[in-house]
Amino acid sequence: MTNRTRTDSLLLAGFCAFLFFYGLAQFGLIGADEPRYAQVAREMLERHDWVTPTLGGVPWLEKPPLYYWQAMLAYSIFGVSDWSARLPSAIDATGLVLAVYFFLCRFRRGFEVDGALITAASAGIIGYARAASMDMALTAAFTLGLLAWWAWRETENKIYLALFYGCMALGMLAKGPVAPFLAALVIVLYAAAVRDLHLVFKTLWLPGIVLFCLIGLPWYIAVQIRNLQFFREFILQHNLARFSSNVYHHREPFWYYLPVTALGLVPWSVFAGAALIQSVRQWWNKQNSPSAASLDLEDHFRIFLVCWLLLPVVFFSISQSKLPGYILPAIPAGALLLAGYLRWHLQQENSEPSKALIVAHALLAGAPIVPALLIAYLITQHRLPGGQPMLVALAVAFVLCAAIALTLVRKGGLRMLRFVTLIPVVLTVGAVLKLGSVAMDQKLSARPLALEIASIQTRPSPLAIYHVRRELEYGLTFYRNQLTLNYDWVKIPQQAHLLVAPENSQLEIARMLPGRRVSYIGHYAPQQVDYYWIAAAGAASTQ
Repeated sequence: MTNRTRTDSLLLAGFCAFLFFYGLAQFGLIGADEPRYAQVAREMLERHDWVTPTLGGVPWLEKPPLYYWQAMLAYSIFGVSDWSARLPSAIDATGLVLAVYFFLCRFRRGFEVDGALITAASAGIIGYARAASMDMALTAAFTLGLLAWWAWRETENKIYLALFYGCMALGMLAKGPVAPFLAALVIVLYAAAVRDLHLVFKTLWLPGIVLFCLIGLPWYIAVQIRNLQFFREFILQHNLARFSSNVYHHREPFWYYLPVTALGLVPWSVFAGAALIQSVRQWWNKQNSPSAASLDLEDHFRIFLVCWLLLPVVFFSISQSKLPGYILPAIPAGALLLAGYLRWHLQQENSEPSKALIVAHALLAGAPIVPALLIAYLITQHRLPGGQPMLVALAVAFVLCAAIALTLVRKGGLRMLRFVTLIPVVLTVGAVLKLGSVAMDQKLSARPLALEIASIQTRPSPLAIYHVRRELEYGLTFYRNQLTLNYDWVKIPQQAHLLVAPENSQLEIARMLPGRRVSYIGHYAPQQVDYYWIAAAGAASTQ
């Protein structure tokens, strides 16, 4: 191992450790998906069942099993916790960054560290690397697969093509047919853009298709045999119906993924946008000018990345159901485009980006420190504060922006882009973890409430909810490891149980439960809920 390789390895290891792994358990699982997916994996492990995902003992067939399998392995080694539930995504994100690094080492040497760190330090990658969800597994498999396809395109080595098919199979196990379908669209669009549709037919390699089937199909066959409703629930409802209708109430405007993609690429969005525009302009000029030179290999790779970046944005913009994580597989393409943009500019004499571009980048890179320093206010009060806290945050942001702009505006300053931009990224992540963890835990996670309820119980008892957020419902299910009954969806249980409900709703609950004792136990102020003891049916009614 050379000194440079050793230095690169330590640098990547340090940044991945901090950005993806540090503080994974400083706040509990948040949202509805994190605790729900974590609980499904726990139930599969407890039943030693690697085929049928279940929630509350009932088949849960919305998603394929790759994340569940990864979480089961993490639980087996480290025990069940919110940390181990998030561990698979952090590992997948690290694998993605290493894939970018080794690809650039082999095919675009000289900017491999830039490409890897730009990918690692993108907001979308950092956020989903810390989430117990399927999105990072899909993104890692999709990225490695498309990089392998390009490696085959450049070398015609069939090992790379086999890797492409294997990764697409893993992508299908991560989140369904969307992985191979999107990859096929990217390849077709690229082949059309460079007027070489023969590439599409060359990609259809029988041994690769067999490998894809051997890896990707056995679980689908097994789960269908065990659960005859699987095809209807997973393919028809959670893929086709989700795309073609707003059945799950995730409607957003058509342009939704434009700002989401830009946010996912923060703090690199400005230069990534410049790289995209430059790549398209160069392709257009060479395609339409008789005097221009023909497309070279670098042009082809840039157009491939443009197709990779834009196609998911267009595809999911057509979808009637939109969630931010859908666009995550496009983020590595933006990072790679930016790495190529840096490579091109630094190889050209007297080629410097405009001062306006530098100032815009400096503002975007430094701005996130403001909400990061004030995150506790944002979470607890849903607004930014005035006075001294805001002035301090703005002063820190100003210093960062000025330092970045003054560094980059110098001749050759673009060489420092990665370094000066990573400083506010590290500070922002550190500030969020240091200053916001307690607030996020108390306001957004069920973990503190579950611990509070457990501390007053002498023996386990059923738990129900009434008119509270489903994030709290699934969170309580995970942290108590028992199905949380929901008054809004199921018959009210006849046995004695605990009930979590909005604050000051005791009289309403008593009217719902005539003849049953409803005893107030406590109040959880951060999420404005009370919890009660509901006596078994037939017990005397008291307030």
